Amino acid sequence: MNTLAAESANPLLPPVGEIIVGTITFAIAFFVLGKFVWPRFEQVFRARREAIEGGIERAETMQAEAKAALERYQAQLAEARTEAAQIRDQARAEGQQILEELRAQAQQESARIVARGEEQLATSRQQVVNELRGQIGQLAVELAGRVVGESLEDQARRSGTVDRFLDQLDGMAAGAGAGASPDGRGGATGSSVYVQGDR
Repeated sequence: MNTLAAESANPLLPPVGEIIVGTITFAIAFFVLGKFVWPRFEQVFRARREAIEGGIERAETMQAEAKAALERYQAQLAEARTEAAQIRDQARAEGQQILEELRAQAQQESARIVARGEEQLATSRQQVVNELRGQIGQLAVELAGRVVGESLEDQARRSGTVDRFLDQLDGMAAGAGAGASPDGRGGATGSSVYVQGDR
């Protein structure tokens, strides 16, 4: 009868005891996996995801900082170029102003030197003229004295004949270009007239 019962059992179904043991083992394994393994995996995955996301965020932050630094550098470079151009223009303007001031000073100094030279030349000319007037007057008096036969120095000084003679010579020298005759004998004629008048 037992043999018939065993033969009548389904060979595809496992024994009931094995089913119970397998169920209990699966439940224990599921409990252990759910309690310890899966949370650990989830923690590891979360940490890895956070690390990846943090790295991405840090990379984006660093990229933003690098972009901002590049923009600041470009702005500073543009500002430095503008400032350099302003300094160059200012230096050029100052150099031009210095050149103009030096040119003006040189012109003033040149004018002052020329004026001083002309003044000294006029003074020297006047001294030479005075000396020549004295010498010519003395020679004229001596020659007149020799012609007359007596000393006329005191009389010439009293009458101012020498001064008049020299003034006439100066007038003749000044008007030689305009009042001289074409044959060039106008001065000699005037001189002879003056000498005749003094006689």
